[in-house]
Amino acid sequence: MRALPVRVASAAGLAAGAVLLTRPGQVAARLAPTFPQDRLWIVRLLGARLVGQHTAVLTAPRPEVLRIAAGVDLLHAASMLPLLRSPRYGRAARISGALAAGFGLGAWAAGD
Repeated sequence: MRALPVRVASAAGLAAGAVLLTRPGQVAARLAPTFPQDRLWIVRLLGARLVGQHTAVLTAPRPEVLRIAAGVDLLHAASMLPLLRSPRYGRAARISGALAAGFGLGAWAAGD
């Protein structure tokens, strides 16, 4: 395991989660303006998941924790696939899915 890169990535994920949790409207307006305002609870939920997940990785960056985190991120990335072409959700799905795939692949590689 590469401790410093894992901690840096998890700190970034924790920060991103905190922003999504506390400022979902501002994030959606800037990154995905077509995202429906009545669905901002989804953005908050994603933020809460990121805060919890990256806190766990920062607290216990063991291979088994990294593999679980990687699985959660890769599952999230896969769940975005059906939305990629959606006029309302597509941009948000592409951004969220790509970031989740990146975090997931990185955590998987670090957990080996």
